[in-house]
Amino acid sequence: MSERCGWVGVDAIYEAYHDTEWGVPEYDSRTLWEKLILDGFQAGLSWITILKKRDNFRAAFQGFDPDIIARWGEDDVLRLLADPGIIRHRGKIEATIGNARAWQRIEIDKGFDRYLWDFVGGKPIQNRWATLADVPAYTDLSVEISKDLKRKGFKFCGPTIVYAFMQAMGMVNDHLVTCPCHAQVAKLAR
Repeated sequence: MSERCGWVGVDAIYEAYHDTEWGVPEYDSRTLWEKLILDGFQAGLSWITILKKRDNFRAAFQGFDPDIIARWGEDDVLRLLADPGIIRHRGKIEATIGNARAWQRIEIDKGFDRYLWDFVGGKPIQNRWATLADVPAYTDLSVEISKDLKRKGFKFCGPTIVYAFMQAMGMVNDHLVTCPCHAQVAKLAR
């Protein structure tokens, strides 16, 4: 694959993420929540940092089970702040616990997956960007979703984070048209 999207570094973990995961439509509520949380932890950092620590995050956060994390308190925050395998940021850790509680409310109400996919009518937006310069950092839709998530109690979900999440979970196909993954991901739309 010689024409990957230009943001992909030469690290094998980055290439594998791009080729097999990024932009592939995800419909599992818990997996979607994990992706949103990791995008929140990425704020201010490079994505490769999160990818390299993802297994550590999964271990530290009990497989990203929001039902477990929603019951956590200060002792768990302190435990995580002492864990060198993750990003040790109190605000992001506390937000994750609060976000687990917000996820539970949405999951009970309609399902986190359905809640998110309803913003696009259940189908990924198929963008046709020619260059990285064409790809926006956020969109009107990511602003709308960000505001709604915040209204529902989520934190660390600003419009730029939400747009990165939308790209990662396949709500939008932002592979460049020159990237072989663009056509592959487009075929996966329900």
